[in-house]
Amino acid sequence: MKVPSQSSGSDAEPDGLEDRLRRFATIWSRAIFPVTATSLTRAEFEHHLLPLARQLRAALHDRPFDTAAAHRTGAALVAAHVTDPDALSRSLGVVDSYLVLYCGSEDELPAEELRARCSRLQHAMAAGFTQALRERTLAEQESIARSALAARSAAELALHATETRFRAVFEGAAIGIGIADLDGNILEVNETLTRMFGGLEHQVRSRNVRDWSHPEDAPHVWKLYGELVRGEREHYRVEKPYYRGDGTVLWTNLTVSLLRDADGLPQYQLALMEDTTERRLLNLRLRYEATHDALTGLPNRTLFFERLEKTLSQSQGARFGLCYLDLDGFKAINDSLGHAAGDRLLVEVADRLQSCATAPGEMVARLGGDEFVALTTGPGTERNVVDLANRILTTLTVPVRIDGRELRVRGSIGVVEGPTGERTPAEVLRSADITMYRAKSAGGNRFEFADAEADARAITRHGLTTALPAALERGEFFIEYQPLVHLGDGSVHGAEALVRWCHPQHGVLGPDRFIPLAENTGLIVPLGRWVLQEAVRQARFWQTRHSDGGPLRINVNLSPTQLHHPRLVADTVDVLERSGLEPGALCLEVTESALIGADDDLLKPLRQLAEMGVDIALDDFGTGYSNLANLRRLPVSVLKLDRSFTQGMQRHPADPVDLKIVEGIVSLAHSLELAVTVEGVETGAQAQQLRDLGCDTAQGWYYARPGAPDRIHSLVLADAV
Repeated sequence: MKVPSQSSGSDAEPDGLEDRLRRFATIWSRAIFPVTATSLTRAEFEHHLLPLARQLRAALHDRPFDTAAAHRTGAALVAAHVTDPDALSRSLGVVDSYLVLYCGSEDELPAEELRARCSRLQHAMAAGFTQALRERTLAEQESIARSALAARSAAELALHATETRFRAVFEGAAIGIGIADLDGNILEVNETLTRMFGGLEHQVRSRNVRDWSHPEDAPHVWKLYGELVRGEREHYRVEKPYYRGDGTVLWTNLTVSLLRDADGLPQYQLALMEDTTERRLLNLRLRYEATHDALTGLPNRTLFFERLEKTLSQSQGARFGLCYLDLDGFKAINDSLGHAAGDRLLVEVADRLQSCATAPGEMVARLGGDEFVALTTGPGTERNVVDLANRILTTLTVPVRIDGRELRVRGSIGVVEGPTGERTPAEVLRSADITMYRAKSAGGNRFEFADAEADARAITRHGLTTALPAALERGEFFIEYQPLVHLGDGSVHGAEALVRWCHPQHGVLGPDRFIPLAENTGLIVPLGRWVLQEAVRQARFWQTRHSDGGPLRINVNLSPTQLHHPRLVADTVDVLERSGLEPGALCLEVTESALIGADDDLLKPLRQLAEMGVDIALDDFGTGYSNLANLRRLPVSVLKLDRSFTQGMQRHPADPVDLKIVEGIVSLAHSLELAVTVEGVETGAQAQQLRDLGCDTAQGWYYARPGAPDRIHSLVLADAV
């Protein structure tokens, strides 16, 4: 029987691809033709498989990916009389070994993605084959049942003819058929059923139906059987296992029907059995491949989530413990030794982790990459999860030998322990992931326990990070200005621009809450340019409105990322030219730590700005442990002394050591023709000490807190003189 060819679009295929498809179809034909009940010749059968091969190739590369074509391919095999279970197994083997090889090279998809897609196509193909075969078998079963009932009903009128017809159906059926009385005694079986149970007819005929109970029987199987023999139902269908005589298990799709006599009284039971053992084993294999990591053999993310969800759904009173492991420095191993060495390392790590989790209720899974997770359940998880984490770290201390090299493996572990029923699997994994990164940031090779407050902070940081780009577009940032006061006469020398974020949920956030996040995401560059534009525009406004007392300069902070940005100089020049502000009215503040070990390439843009007349201030001076001799090569004109040096001056008498340090720094700075600004001035005594030591300018709460730009000209600085 020929099945109509499906549209393949082969005219559009390149010649090379068409050749590979034909080779794939040839291999497929050779594999399954010997077990196929078809009237086609081998060449005709191969030609019939070619459109199915095109279907599978197209499905392999579909975007979005869809397995429906593979499901139809499995059904098409059954339609072509490819119904032997061995033919399905061979077909899946051909797809597994040759589909990606012959049909995967023209795509940009990575090999790992192609292999994953191929596995899912196999599963869909098996499902389509199974569904089509079952529908075909059920149709055959119904035909047999109707024939059997018709034969029984017409026995009084044409006993000989119907008996002959029934015998032909009974003996020639491709499925197992058995007849038993209402007490369950087996009266007759056909040859197919005898073969299913091992080939010895007397071992089947001599049995009672109830002798074939099995530990894996569904709970309702025997309830349905009781209802049928009592005449309360006409038939039922279940999946049921049996033990053969040799102890092996036979899995069947079992349909049992009640046969009544001419008066409608129950008389016999008719059982129709379809052998599904091979199909079940195939499904188990596909299930294993879908739930286990192909590289390490460990349970994968899918199976682990199933187990974790089952654990967390237990009744109140149960507890669980989870260790989330990430290898420290694994990327460096991949980059330096190659992915093959990295894979061998992961296999070794997986083996060691399995040896750590052998107690009842413990399991290890690979979530992906170099991330593993270990789960422990049962009593005493508070103690057991700590022991498990220590065992994991201990087993990783032994070096791994790969290609003659000894590789040291370290790991960071996030530990979550607690009662079940309170969190979802996603929430538990998120907490473990956050905690693992906390352990990694603390130096790695250690474990940390989950902390609800730390989790909340991390989640808030993530929320702020994702909200940053939109916040800049929506205008949620604003600038406050803190005056810089000349210590000699108490006049306002300038102002420092300090950016704030008016967050819709969290209120006003200081720069310490979001500047590091902007640094990590790269948003600091557009944010920094916006701050520069606004600050310079405000400085120019002060000059035009307050020509007799406005701030002489505006100080703007530069982050390390901005220092490395290639348009730093061009953007600064553009902002100054657009506003009309003179370069000398702008001071860019750079932290000392950002310039430690700076080479000429990094210092070049700062030198260009300094040559234009822009002042460069070295912020937080004294905290970076830099060599004082480096001050000669830095293009700075101002030192901003960190507040840690002046805190001792808030007491009376002032700390003499602090006085000597500040006096030395001021003397050094003035000898290098650098001005000195002091941060964090909070008392009048402190201001007086700094004035006596020769500091030039200061800022702090003693003078004014950061505020709106219009407050700069309403400051009362009577105590500053």
